[in-house]
Parts: sequence; structure tokens; C-alpha cells
Amino acid sequence: MDYLQQLIERYPQLTGNKDAVLKAYHLLAETFESGGKLLVAGNGGSAADADHIVGELMKGFVKKRPLSGDFIAKLRSVDPENAEYIGRSIQQGLPAIALSVHTALTTACINDIDAHIIYAQQVYGYGAAGDTFLGISTSGNAKNVLCAMITAKAKNMNTVALTGGTGGVLAHIADTAIIVPETETYKIQELHLPIYHALCLMIEEHFFK
Repeated sequence: MDYLQQLIERYPQLTGNKDAVLKAYHLLAETFESGGKLLVAGNGGSAADADHIVGELMKGFVKKRPLSGDFIAKLRSVDPENAEYIGRSIQQGLPAIALSVHTALTTACINDIDAHIIYAQQVYGYGAAGDTFLGISTSGNAKNVLCAMITAKAKNMNTVALTGGTGGVLAHIADTAIIVPETETYKIQELHLPIYHALCLMIEEHFFK
């Protein structure tokens, strides 16, 4: 199913974003194929979007994603009594972490270091070469997201920006920037959701045919 084409048909104003979405998809596919992970960060509504993206990747989105027989056999070898329940309940996931949900670490960074470093600290700790960092900022100028993206690039990670307006500073340093054609925050966020849903659908289709 061509989820990207569906996105453009449903939201024709995103036609100009087609190539950037496709490039982001390829970066994510390469990351997961190599055993890497996705780190996502944003502020406010964009933090909620980061958490939403992780929810679509870490379990089935529109597909069931059943476990392999080999892994179910390993479960049985550990605990035959609970293996069947676990085996039919767990779904295959793609490793993704929302950096906005770690309250203790975030507040420690704010208190001990500086609020702008909350995501960069996590990118440095979690990130590895070949992983992808997705920074969400409606203006493209959120300093904590920018610091995280700079850190990600220093660690040889792929970088994707999801922004609006002019794209801000993030658009200039990201490997690919998806800049939706709106300037008001809530309108930008309304277009971010169908884009990342399309990306998650495309990734799921790729890995779980």
C-alpha cells in the first residue's frame, strides 16, 4: 500500500514535502535494518507527538506483528507455564525512545546543569552511530532540540527535523527537514500528525509484510 501517496491525496498542501518524507523514511529504514534505534524529542505538543510516534513503532500499528517461532521456543525454555500467554501477547517492535518522558533525568539536568541540555544529555547517553534522531519543533528553533541534534550529528547519527514556517535552524543542520506549509503552532501540529503516521505506516509495511 502506498501510504505516502495516500498522505498527499488526503493533504494536498503537503505535496511539496513528499521528497523529504521519503528521505526520512529511508533513513529510518536503514537505522532499523542495521539494528539501530530512533530517538525523538520535542516540547509541549511536540513532546506528546514524540511519545505518540514511539507508541506506533514499539508495537503493532495496523499490523499484528506476531513473534517468531524461535523466540516463542526460547520463552518456553525459560518458563513453560507463562510462555504461551507472553508469546501470543507480545508484538514485535522497532526500538524507539521518546526523550521527553524521563522525568527524574530531565529535572536533574534542569537543576544540575541547564534546561537546554535535557535532550542532548540523553542523545549522548543513548545514541550511537547509525541511530536516528528526530527533532520536532514547530518553529525549528527550540534550543534544547537544537542542542540534541548537534550532539546527534557529532555521534554520526542520522538527523531528521519536523518543523513548520521557515524551518528554523533545525532545517539547516538536519540531514532532512520536513517543513510543513503553516506558520501558526497548532496548524503546524495538525499537519505533523498525518506525516508521522504515514512514516510509521511505511516503516511497518517495510518490516512486517
